Amino acid sequence: MYPNESFGRRLRMSHIGRRGGSGLLMVPLDHAVGAGPLRRDGDLDALAAQLAEHGADAVVLHKGAVRRIRPSRFRDLSLVVQLNASTRMAADPDAKYPVATVEEALRLGAHAVSVHVNAASFTEGAQIAHLAAVSEACERWSVPLLAMMYVRGPSVRDDRDPGLVAHAVAIAAELGADLVKTALPEDAEATARIIAGASVPVLAAGGEPGAGPEEVLGRMAAAMRAGAAGVAVGRLVFTADDPGAMVRRLAAVVHDRAAVTVR
Repeated sequence: MYPNESFGRRLRMSHIGRRGGSGLLMVPLDHAVGAGPLRRDGDLDALAAQLAEHGADAVVLHKGAVRRIRPSRFRDLSLVVQLNASTRMAADPDAKYPVATVEEALRLGAHAVSVHVNAASFTEGAQIAHLAAVSEACERWSVPLLAMMYVRGPSVRDDRDPGLVAHAVAIAAELGADLVKTALPEDAEATARIIAGASVPVLAAGGEPGAGPEEVLGRMAAAMRAGAAGVAVGRLVFTADDPGAMVRRLAAVVHDRAAVTVR
């Protein structure tokens, strides 16, 4: 905690991290703009209820999605509003465009806002400039800022390269982010070095389910052992047949530091 932080920012951060020393379990649900509907039934409120009941600490939502969830769900969840987006239909899916403001997020009752940046993309300059502008607005309105930092672009061969990931995390911290979500390296020692060298808490991104839930859960457990402040896992949860059960498994990893053996 820094002496120049405002009371409002500290208050909102304390709500997000209300479990104290336990890790932060965040579930991003902002994928529909980019990739289409999250679930066939379209019942976002029921999904949020399961997340709140089974141990999630926060959700990331776009502004329109927030209005489809009962306010009572946020007694046990923190609300993070996503401020930029893109679609997989675009000529450049790595580009990101502003779609909301800090002021809009506050009117919705947000505890924090988030901005996605694809470093090394063709539009890196615009994305970093947007992050900086949002950071200034967050300072003005005392709102915590989550930076979702990825290394994606035509010159990138390995988006989990330790040097590149460390650089992306540093960009977020230098421009005023309170939390950083990123795709951490597979190597545990490299991950530990990135986290130890970061000046803000780092959340491990879940990414594509890929080989299945055991593989993602194993990576998240390894990130927690390496010192991550928590995890941000969306697709593994909302694509699950039983999202509540999947959140319980993630909560065991994040809150209880349970070991996971990859099958």
